[in-house]
Amino acid sequence: MPTVEASPGVSIAYETFGDPSDPTVLLVMGFSAQMIAWHEDFCRALAERGRHVIRYDNRDCGLSTKFDDHPVDIGRFVEAVTSGDISSALSMVPYTLQDMADDGLGLLTALGIERAHVVGSSMGGMIAQTMAVSRPTRVLTLTSMMSSTGEPDYGRPGAEAQAVLFGPKPPDREGYVAAAERELVWCSKRYGDPALLRELAAESYDRAHYPAGVGRQLGAMILGGSRADALRGLGVPTLVIHGLDDTLIDPSGGRRTADLVPGAKLLLIPDMGHDRPRELWPEIIDALDAHTR
Repeated sequence: MPTVEASPGVSIAYETFGDPSDPTVLLVMGFSAQMIAWHEDFCRALAERGRHVIRYDNRDCGLSTKFDDHPVDIGRFVEAVTSGDISSALSMVPYTLQDMADDGLGLLTALGIERAHVVGSSMGGMIAQTMAVSRPTRVLTLTSMMSSTGEPDYGRPGAEAQAVLFGPKPPDREGYVAAAERELVWCSKRYGDPALLRELAAESYDRAHYPAGVGRQLGAMILGGSRADALRGLGVPTLVIHGLDDTLIDPSGGRRTADLVPGAKLLLIPDMGHDRPRELWPEIIDALDAHTR
């Protein structure tokens, strides 16, 4: 797996699909998920539409740089945030959402790519929004998928989904894979498949199981704050995609994003949750194809 130094001291693992001479689509994955959550078949299908597709591991995940010297106690962090002790919370987290955005842009720079279509999923959507806001000349188009604006009143998770997201996961491989079925709570009600959840969990565990990075990524995401004002002034062509079955980031997060960004297009997909079921790939890829022309 190739890696490049995308930011000072940070190596990013990545994989490409398609012809490098085609327009580049950078796929940004979400919280605690490795780049393989962008399924290889999905990437190849998008590349077949004439796109140079790049997927990569965020810092503290997969095969990219880990921040082992900065352990984060999630319980203490959440307590500091909820009590309003933001200075203490900030001191616990070694990097920001902007740093994660700079990693993606740094990856493009290292590969000799000046501008790209940026597609972000969940926390990856927040990272992608940050890329577009901070470096609009580098972003040809933005697609924010199953994400939100950082405003606490929008995109709130359901209680059950939140409990699954922050609940402890078994450390052993067998338990970890079995526990993946809990994620059905936020998946498509029609197409959610426990076997596929177990398959991705097994592949992720074997490739680079690294629960220590979860707290740091969570801290960066929570402390990123609201992007509302910045999104109101964003001039990058924007597509917002959200599943109506999503209980992890409520569809209000997608609606709010589209409301804020001038001229944004909103695609609400029935039977899609906080996932990308293969059955819905044609609709999603058609939308990406049209938006990135």
